[in-house]
Amino acid sequence: MFYTNVTRIKNFFILGFPELSLEYYGPVSALLFVLFMSIAVGNIFILVFVKCERSLHKPTYLIFCHLALTDLAFGTVTLPKIISKYWFGDSIISFYGCFAQMYFVHCLGAAHSFILMVMALDRFIAICAPLRYTVLFTNTTVSVLCGISWLVPILWMVGVVIDGLALPFCNSNIIVHCYCDHIAITSLGCENVREVQVVAFGFAMFCLLLPLGFIVLSYFVIILAVTRISSSEGRIKTLSTCMPQLLITFLFYMPRCFVYLANNVGFTFSVPVRIVVVMMYSLLPAAVNPVIYCFKTKDIKENLKKKFFIRKINISIKPG
Repeated sequence: MFYTNVTRIKNFFILGFPELSLEYYGPVSALLFVLFMSIAVGNIFILVFVKCERSLHKPTYLIFCHLALTDLAFGTVTLPKIISKYWFGDSIISFYGCFAQMYFVHCLGAAHSFILMVMALDRFIAICAPLRYTVLFTNTTVSVLCGISWLVPILWMVGVVIDGLALPFCNSNIIVHCYCDHIAITSLGCENVREVQVVAFGFAMFCLLLPLGFIVLSYFVIILAVTRISSSEGRIKTLSTCMPQLLITFLFYMPRCFVYLANNVGFTFSVPVRIVVVMMYSLLPAAVNPVIYCFKTKDIKENLKKKFFIRKINISIKPG
């Protein structure tokens, strides 16, 4: 059948969490709102704190800022709409608004993945070539690499969106998810769905596996380098500088790899469980990462202690 009107669907309906009882709409919307505020406050705090502290104007913390920006943007793109659904009963999103949300969802996820690769490169050079670190890995270098990490998904996703828009949509307009993603949208197409999804899947695998492969290889070399350090204290100290990066990387990649592997070995999740799992691994790290930056990174933790210690002293000696 030949379809000429690809905009027959004017709006999409965000289903959210399937089978969720009406009595839980209030608590779920409140929980999502708390999650959104945690993401917003935590990541804005990191951006402002690093900006204001000149001692933190270093490559590592510049990378943290790029990661915080992707987390903040992702939460801002995805959560307000689903919160409004459960809070105000607003489940409708426009046809092009849904595609715009899909664009930013996948663009931000891919950018985050590539920036994690830049972060692994930072640790690789710092540990394997420490004497040349300040020459090889400057703030300018980080800005260029992170800029490329943003640019590649921004340009590539334009093609993915155009492919999706070319599909004829004439069936259901229900998005079985909490936000518009590529599979949820393209599954509603009338024809050529498989071809469009294969192209998008290839892009997703490129953005996931290329950075992950580099990260695994770089940390393998880092571990080999650390084993050559003579003192156990030196080994522990060196590895401790990698802990924030390892935790952030683990939170991003491991749940995704688990879901992909589970699907490949024949273990499938029910639709409600799959949506909950996707929401958890997509949004919880964005709320947790600022805590990791603050309490697992020595320089940020020391600066925070100084700020609060000085403030406490000033309050205690304030007259009257």
